[in-house]
Amino acid sequence: MPGDDYQLVQLANGTFSIHSLAEGETFHPVVGPVAEAQALYVNQLKLRERVQSQAGEFVIWDVGLGAAANVLTALRATRDLSCSLHVISFDHTIAPLQFALRHSAKLGYLAQYENAVQELLQTGRADFKQDQQSVRWRLHLGDFPQFLHQPGPTPAPHAILFDAFSPAKNPAMWTAPLFANLFQALDPNRPCAMPTYSRSTMLRVTLLLAGFYVGIGHATGEKDETTLAANTLELLDEPLPAAWLKRARLSKSAEPLWEPVYRQAHLTPETWEKLRRHPQFV
Repeated sequence: MPGDDYQLVQLANGTFSIHSLAEGETFHPVVGPVAEAQALYVNQLKLRERVQSQAGEFVIWDVGLGAAANVLTALRATRDLSCSLHVISFDHTIAPLQFALRHSAKLGYLAQYENAVQELLQTGRADFKQDQQSVRWRLHLGDFPQFLHQPGPTPAPHAILFDAFSPAKNPAMWTAPLFANLFQALDPNRPCAMPTYSRSTMLRVTLLLAGFYVGIGHATGEKDETTLAANTLELLDEPLPAAWLKRARLSKSAEPLWEPVYRQAHLTPETWEKLRRHPQFV
């Protein structure tokens, strides 16, 4: 049965989450699915304010659908607003979401969205209304790095929920070419922000070289800070200062992954020159 590679785990705070046996990683560890999604994505993106100020459809790319906690937390946080959301979820498997649906009662966050999730799993699309909110939810099942080579007619996002397994487990989702292609898929006239749980120097260098502006993100769970990237400096409350460059230059793990193979390395002279000339620091 789909989902045999997953198991429910109860966290220290009493909430339940999902553990991937194959990857050896737990989704939303420490604080649980809803608390992490609320802190990392909803609050950090200022999602309610941005959705409310958007005249037309607000587009969200959900990179790493997993068990859908990030999307459903975002939808629940904005459901009382008169708004139109277009969510495109990306993943290579629906197994964790199938597992989550079977354990909806214990996980909790799928409540009132079970029908939409079932429809998405069966057809790859779900259109529905909740309170004042209108939602178009689409599933792109396949290889995300490959999708970025030929993004096709998919609308550019206003926000990206980036939640891939760690670089050590899933290096293909953290390479310099991937983030460069992701930046190219954005509309320069459409402000877009992307939080992610990592605060690593390697990731931040990678994002900067791809073209993003990069800032310090809010704490969540056991992490005292996360990362927020955007295609405009105005979406960052706390951009990385120029003094951060010294840390990057001294780090033993700062050079981006140019291939989907995990390793750690100092910055090369070429990367350093590109990094220090980034508009954020000049």
